[in-house]
Amino acid sequence: MPTYSYRCQACKHEFEEFQKITDLPVKECPKCGGLVMRIITGGAGLIFKGAGFYITDNRSSAYKKAASSESTSSSTPPPSTPPASTSSSPSSDKPSKPSKD
Repeated sequence: MPTYSYRCQACKHEFEEFQKITDLPVKECPKCGGLVMRIITGGAGLIFKGAGFYITDNRSSAYKKAASSESTSSSTPPPSTPPASTSSSPSSDKPSKPSKD
């Protein structure tokens, strides 16, 4: 649930409310009873610290073992084959230019 910041228009008291997104905004100041406005804040955001966070970080040991054996067996690259050509001659696609002699 998000935390919303509010400021009273009468007494300038600032406070935060921990509310559901579907809850109606607070309308009166808890200090003086005046009208309040919601303040737009930057929020904390997400901060990931450490070497890295990947989907495989929390996998079972059986999954990790199977993945490592699969990666070692597929580490040899497949034999390379030349790309198939669709045209018989590369110059047949372009119109020939007259020579400047």
